Amino acid sequence: MLIRTTLRPGDIGRVVQLHGQLYARERGYDHTFEAYVASPLAQFARNDSVHERIWLAERDDRLVGCIGIVAASPDVAQLRWFLVDPSERGAGLGRQLMDEAIAFSRAQGYRAIVLWTVTGLDAAAHLYRAAGFRKIAENPGHLWGRDIVEEQYELSPIPASRRSPRTHSQA
Repeated sequence: MLIRTTLRPGDIGRVVQLHGQLYARERGYDHTFEAYVASPLAQFARNDSVHERIWLAERDDRLVGCIGIVAASPDVAQLRWFLVDPSERGAGLGRQLMDEAIAFSRAQGYRAIVLWTVTGLDAAAHLYRAAGFRKIAENPGHLWGRDIVEEQYELSPIPASRRSPRTHSQA
C-alpha cells in the first residue's frame, strides 16, 4: 500500500471516477454526484496551498482510498473526499487516512474540522465519532437523484494526537 500526498496527471479523474462508481453502486447516486466531487477537487488542484492536502492510497497502481483537507476558513478545515474501496475496508485504511487528516489539520493550526456526509454511511460515521467528531446538523433534501439526509459533523477543538500517523511516501 502506498499513500501519497502529491497529485499526478490522471489523479483528479481517478478520485472522481472512484466516487462516482462506488456511490452509484452502493447508494444509487446519479452522474450529478461526480460533478459535486469534481468541482471542489478541481479548485483544490488549482489552489496548490500548503494549508490543504489530499492523501491518495494505492495498491498495485489502483486508487483504493482517499481523503482531503481544504480550508473552510482561515481557522477551520473541511474534510472532503473520504472514501475507501470495498476491497480495502475493514483493514484500518480509513482510520489511517482519518488520523493523517486530523494530524495535518492540527499541524496547520486549524482550530476545528467540519465535514458533510449523508445518513446511512455507518462505517464512516463510526470513524468520525471515534475520532471525536460530533454531529451538529441534519438537512433532508433531494440530491444526486435520491432523497438524502445530509449530516454535518464537527471536531472542535482538534485533540492532541491519539497516536503517531504512519509514515508514507509523498512521491
